[in-house]
Amino acid sequence: MTLHLKIWRQENANAKGQIEDYTLEGVSPDMSFLEMLDVLNEKLVRENKDAIAFDHDCREGICGMCSLMINGQAHGPQAETTTCQLHCRSFKDGDTVVIEPWRARAFPVLKDLMVDRSSFDAIMAAGGFIDVNTGNAQDANAILVGKENAELSMDAAACIGCGACVASCKNASAMLFVSAKVSQYALLPQGQVEAEQRVQNMVAKMDELGFGNCTNEAECEASCPKGISISNIARMNREFLKSAVFARSTPSI
Repeated sequence: MTLHLKIWRQENANAKGQIEDYTLEGVSPDMSFLEMLDVLNEKLVRENKDAIAFDHDCREGICGMCSLMINGQAHGPQAETTTCQLHCRSFKDGDTVVIEPWRARAFPVLKDLMVDRSSFDAIMAAGGFIDVNTGNAQDANAILVGKENAELSMDAAACIGCGACVASCKNASAMLFVSAKVSQYALLPQGQVEAEQRVQNMVAKMDELGFGNCTNEAECEASCPKGISISNIARMNREFLKSAVFARSTPSI
């Protein structure tokens, strides 16, 4: 099959980018989308042209590195599918495919289709962890967790931090990502000790980094490759309100 590709090219973070046209023939329907870009890059290298930069790592849909807006949709047209798991059979012979990087102030473009998503790392560093001593492995396993909370926590933990929620939101909101991380810990007894401080710190860092607010469009949930529910945003809002009302005072030394 032949694909006509319109791809965003940008030499570096300070350069002005533009869409460039490429035609790739002999594309196998069984190729993954990233393998198709690999073939295009091999062609460009043979022609002594600059290869297209794009993020990728595990290519198994679990690391969160791959991104790409494909025909205006984060990760492309298949629901709950990362770009690396998207196959070219999702397109027809002769289709035109527009490929762009994530668009958000907090995700600046580094080169071509690569963006800097270290702002997610900064949010996690602000509180996305358990700092208290929960004992050794057998101690942690001895703490009973209700089935419903365990399942909801594991559902939230499925977030791979790819940033599709930010890219698909008209406000570039990171609330689905942050709420998944807040929920993951707040639902477990080990994470409740620092729950108040965690939600305050992570929300404050999210706002500081320039992410927008949630206006309940639910585009984040629709584009999430792991099916993270916006019910986590409601839980984060409750956790935030609770932490503001019942904030524990810092003990004086």
